[in-house]
Amino acid sequence: MTIAAILESKESDIVTITGDVTVSDAVALLAERRIGAVPVMDGDSVAGIFSERDIIYCLGKDGAAALNRPVRELMTAPAVTVEPDHAVLDALGMMTKRRIRHLPVMQHGRLTGFVSIGDLVKYRIDKIESEAEAMRDYIRQA
Repeated sequence: MTIAAILESKESDIVTITGDVTVSDAVALLAERRIGAVPVMDGDSVAGIFSERDIIYCLGKDGAAALNRPVRELMTAPAVTVEPDHAVLDALGMMTKRRIRHLPVMQHGRLTGFVSIGDLVKYRIDKIESEAEAMRDYIRQA
């Protein structure tokens, strides 16, 4: 089970921002799109991730003044990335160990997807339920 399988079931629209976007504008984007994080791009490269946690940390430290700062100053960097052929269980382990919730998916140096821990857990649960149902069917037919 790989990250590519998860990407197949997701929308292909990847929301990104650049490092010069203000925290205020990034917050508005996250709220509008109802998402928890966005990759921060520097050309074709992922420079970092800007997430709800980054917002909380900067507001806690600097108060409302943080809203006028560029996200490049507050994002989590460097971004931890995976490739489409990366195993889902390995990615889950990496996310747990590093205490992160989002992974940009890179292929040939380009951003091709963005997955959250929720995407990975949902996919894993669906797979387990499918396997359990197949086992029940097998047992019933025996």
